[in-house]
Amino acid sequence: MRRLLYIGIGSVISFLLMTACSTQKNTGNSRFWHSFTAKYNTYYNGSLAYIEGDEEKEKGNKDNFTEMLPLYVVGNKKSRDLGKGKYDRTIEKMEKTIKLHSIKAKPVWNKTRKKTARDREWLSRGEYNPFLWKAWMLMGQAQFQKGAFDEAAATFSYVSRLYQGQPAINGMARAWLARCYTELDWLYDAEDVIRNMNRDSIHYKAQKTWDATMADFYLKNGELEKALPYLHKTAKHEKRTAQKARIWYLTGQVEAALNHKELSYKAYQKVVRLNPPYELEFNARIAQTEVMAKGNAKKMISRLKRMAASDNNKDYLDQVYYAIGNIYLMQNDTAKAIGAYEKGNEKATRSGIEKGVLLLKLGDLYWIKEKYNDAQRCYGEAIGLLDKDRDDYEELAHRSKVLDELVPHTDAVYLQDSLQVLAKLPEKERLAAIDRVIDALKKKEKEERDKALEAQVNKLQQSISATNGRNTRNTTPQQNNTTSRDGKWYFYNQMAVNQGKQQFQRQWGKRENVDDWQRANKTVVNLQGEANGEETTDSLNTAENEENNEVSNETDTAENDTLANDPHNREYYLAQIPFTEDQLAESNATIMDGLFNSGIIFKDKLENLKLSEKQLLRLTSQYPEYEQNDQAWYHLFLLYSLRGDTLMANNCLARMQADYPESEWTILLSDPYFEENARFGEHLEDSIYGATYEAFKANKHEMIQANAKLSAERFPLGENRAKFLFINGLSLLNQGDAKGCVENLKTVVEKYPQSEVSEMAGMIVKGVQEGRTLHGGKFDLDDIWSRRDITASNDSVAADTLSAERNMPFLFILVYQPDSLNEHSTEGRATSGENQLLFEMARFNFSNFMVRNFDMEIERDNGINRMMIRGFLNFDEALQYARQLHAAEAMGKMLKRCRTLVISEHNLALIGTRYSYKDYDEFYEKTFLPLPISNEDLLQQPDYEQPVIDAEDEPTSKQEEDSGDDDEFELEDLW
Repeated sequence: MRRLLYIGIGSVISFLLMTACSTQKNTGNSRFWHSFTAKYNTYYNGSLAYIEGDEEKEKGNKDNFTEMLPLYVVGNKKSRDLGKGKYDRTIEKMEKTIKLHSIKAKPVWNKTRKKTARDREWLSRGEYNPFLWKAWMLMGQAQFQKGAFDEAAATFSYVSRLYQGQPAINGMARAWLARCYTELDWLYDAEDVIRNMNRDSIHYKAQKTWDATMADFYLKNGELEKALPYLHKTAKHEKRTAQKARIWYLTGQVEAALNHKELSYKAYQKVVRLNPPYELEFNARIAQTEVMAKGNAKKMISRLKRMAASDNNKDYLDQVYYAIGNIYLMQNDTAKAIGAYEKGNEKATRSGIEKGVLLLKLGDLYWIKEKYNDAQRCYGEAIGLLDKDRDDYEELAHRSKVLDELVPHTDAVYLQDSLQVLAKLPEKERLAAIDRVIDALKKKEKEERDKALEAQVNKLQQSISATNGRNTRNTTPQQNNTTSRDGKWYFYNQMAVNQGKQQFQRQWGKRENVDDWQRANKTVVNLQGEANGEETTDSLNTAENEENNEVSNETDTAENDTLANDPHNREYYLAQIPFTEDQLAESNATIMDGLFNSGIIFKDKLENLKLSEKQLLRLTSQYPEYEQNDQAWYHLFLLYSLRGDTLMANNCLARMQADYPESEWTILLSDPYFEENARFGEHLEDSIYGATYEAFKANKHEMIQANAKLSAERFPLGENRAKFLFINGLSLLNQGDAKGCVENLKTVVEKYPQSEVSEMAGMIVKGVQEGRTLHGGKFDLDDIWSRRDITASNDSVAADTLSAERNMPFLFILVYQPDSLNEHSTEGRATSGENQLLFEMARFNFSNFMVRNFDMEIERDNGINRMMIRGFLNFDEALQYARQLHAAEAMGKMLKRCRTLVISEHNLALIGTRYSYKDYDEFYEKTFLPLPISNEDLLQQPDYEQPVIDAEDEPTSKQEEDSGDDDEFELEDLW
């Protein structure tokens, strides 16, 4: 009997399962079954992955406590990728859940009663699986947590429409939608969602979600007062201890920003009581001392010093002393603040953002006190530790760059002044001063050795601890040496990158982020070595050669000057002191150059007229023999004019007219149009250059020469001076004066190396130096596609002529300006369009031409890049390839940004030299465009079996008819 009962129950269950499996039926059984299986199958696995992703992000996150924390961990850009794999798995599982268990079919209405509002809402729903909304929400949350805010916004927007009749789900979806817009900085869109939501009553189940959303929105919008109540509610709702502590720390920061010191202190105290990770607790205690420092400075400083003495805080000493310095600074005790900051810099064991902020603050103080040497030291190190996203980073970079230019001059003046003072001292005092320097050097070296030894001991202890841990657990995998301890690639580890930058700067100094950074002279023309055939050398090679020479010299004279090369001996310093007249003259020359250059930098780049005046007046009064004193007086004239001191400015001009009547600076200031040029010169010069450029394109040589002469007379220091010389040179060439052309272009290269036309001028002069002859012609300088060299080889005129031969190796080329391919992500970062283009081209070749292997290469050439595809035996193959590529829809968007060429190897060598890209277009239309091509599918045959196409073998009339419009292929279709 019992057996029959079990069989009956099993039959009923089987029947229910069979009737419930289909999502095409909307019954109570189908809804229950799909809700049940969705929850305990794919959704369950996806939710576990989501939790693991949250844990990974929470543990790996490193907050920047020197700035206001983001409400969500994903707001830290460096932590955004943490847990990404787990979130991707969650998204995959939720997509599967929705695909398998979504019930869209409408239920059957078989009731006789009148429909109520609730009934109508039920019947109008777009989704009838009662559990599936959780899958939709979890998918959007996973997209949000991995930083794909735009994807998450699209998901939540769809959910809000799908569940429009269900207030709780709709409210939560709209809250998350506003949250996505806020993280994307689309604050207007977020405000629009919030405004529309406020018109409706927020369902109580969505209230917690909206509290966090409102807090984040007001924080991003800068309305801190409005954010506070929502932050308190969010902290109350949060269940995870670490995240709750972060929110209370953020609350303390907001209270401090609003000058609510006591409330801020209490918020930080709540952080400490939650027993969060030590770094968060430590920063909360540090923040407490700062907010309560007013009126309790001594007490707070004592507390911070006790924290500094604790072994637990040995890795956080930079932050401790930074806080002490801030307290001193609030008391207007700048000297003690600087002392605390310097001690923090000295004691720092980390090279992170915290140390960078300390150095930035210290550098600012030195900048204000006009101690530019110390400011340069601080800024130079800070710039490698701070993120470029900081609001003050641009100013930091500017100051650092200016000081890098200024400080070598001021240091040189200070050093030579000190050495000259030592030379005048009695021998006993001189030697005593040198001994003090040696003692200080030895003390510093001892401290550095002790510090290095301590670091090695600590590293050894950590290694032993790690080894013991591996032996105990035997679960830690070996790390690749290109990854950091948290598993990130080297270049994702900011600390490792910063250390690399510092090491690079110690070895090479500060270099601009440009190509050929290692070259001391980037000019392509060897002007100095032209006469004797010398070549311009690489700065690194030069330095290496000099070093080798020094080593060689030292080897030869080692017995004589060993002591003079050792900074621990008196002879080292005595050798630098200018005792003789020649040494004194050399020392004075260094001082004069330093005073002159620092005076100009103080005036033009630091706008410190007081220090500029001091340097230039000392130069002109103490060293009247200096060869550039005319220019020094000119800058003094400008300085006094900026001050409005007309009397002193006129005195400077009178001095120049008396002592330097032939100087270009005296002539410039004596010009009756000087005042007019000073006020309107920039606009006048621009308009004259515009007219000259139009005259160049119209071959009006007399006008060009007249305007070039006017430029030299009225605007010798104008921004367009190099362009006037360049255009005048080309105009002289077109009139048959090749020598005059070269002289103008040499002047451009020598005097204006930073001009945009300097590179073109250098290439032309270099061609002449290599024995090539000049030929005339005109082209549009502003159009990169019409640029070409105006030098031609003397070997053969035919070699410099475009060839119409079709049976030779051809290439298909994509030509583009690098920035034209880049797109910007939602975070404003430029993505590499060139890499994407390379990938798409490789995929196109692989998927379409199985029997051919085309070589791909990217070449940089004069401001543009060329992606060259080789492997075509003749013109017909290259043209067939071009047609197939442009017919592929997937390539259409990428190709619109490129210029494409079908060109032979011979003709390619002439592009940019004798001919421009536009010149080749015209040649192609006349020569290659009318040619018929083979109807065979040449690219599907191995290249070694390709038949040779004779130019005389033209298709029959029947073949031409069959080909239809295929032969009507114009080069313009390629771009």
